[in-house]
Amino acid sequence: MKRGQVITLTRESFLIILGILIAGFGLESFLIPNGFIDGGITGISLLISFLTPISVSALIFILNIPFMFLARKQIGKTFAIKTFLAIFGLSLCLIFVHYPIITSDKLLVAIFGGFLLGAGIGLSVRGGGVLDGTEVLSIYLSKKIGLSMGEIIFVINIVIFSFAAFLLGIETMLYSILTYLAASRTVDFFIQGVEEYIGITIISKKSEEVRKKLVKDFGKGVTIYSGKSGYTEDAKKDIEILFTFVTRLEVTKIKKGIISIDPEVVIIEQGIKDVRGGIIKKRPTIIN
Repeated sequence: MKRGQVITLTRESFLIILGILIAGFGLESFLIPNGFIDGGITGISLLISFLTPISVSALIFILNIPFMFLARKQIGKTFAIKTFLAIFGLSLCLIFVHYPIITSDKLLVAIFGGFLLGAGIGLSVRGGGVLDGTEVLSIYLSKKIGLSMGEIIFVINIVIFSFAAFLLGIETMLYSILTYLAASRTVDFFIQGVEEYIGITIISKKSEEVRKKLVKDFGKGVTIYSGKSGYTEDAKKDIEILFTFVTRLEVTKIKKGIISIDPEVVIIEQGIKDVRGGIIKKRPTIIN
């Protein structure tokens, strides 16, 4: 194994282990003692454990087994192995690592329990695996029925929280939804984080100067669209529209550089979930 591969494997292993420990902290110190659930397979495991003698650790592993095989078929062997190790590690963590109960305040439990669980899942994803098979199922179903992954996960969680309302009570269900929202937003942040990509569309009378600055000073790739102005006296005048994408950390600096050339420039920003190819600042690979 080459040195670079060893470094990558070490980093990914560290992220998965850290994710397991943080997710276990969220479960044992916040959610489990207070009877709250999350969405996905973890939420189903928690719900069943509250109603039966079966432990959460056993349920998390058993209920995720079919999705480990599905991960092998849909995504790849490496991802399936990492997912197996991550889920198995979380089950062991819940058995052998004992965390203190931090609080019984329902609002704090919902927010911080969700945050910690989401952080653990997000770190595991950055390490190349997942702690919950719902994402794998959503990938599979999206190819079969044409719905997006987000829509499928949303429908699954509606069913889970409906059962929670019936079996655990409306109040617990509402706090559990808050837990899920906190977890899902935290997962997004840990996966994309401050390196979220931003697409910038630039309309300027000094487009060539702006293009040179983006390429030479900021090292950015630029796409040029041919367009026509549609405003008053400049109507139908040929213009060049520039497009580039940057990370969120770079937005302010690049905008200042553009405005220094043309104070009247039009800059349009839009969030981009992911990009591939071109001249970009690479994020760590999430799934191999």
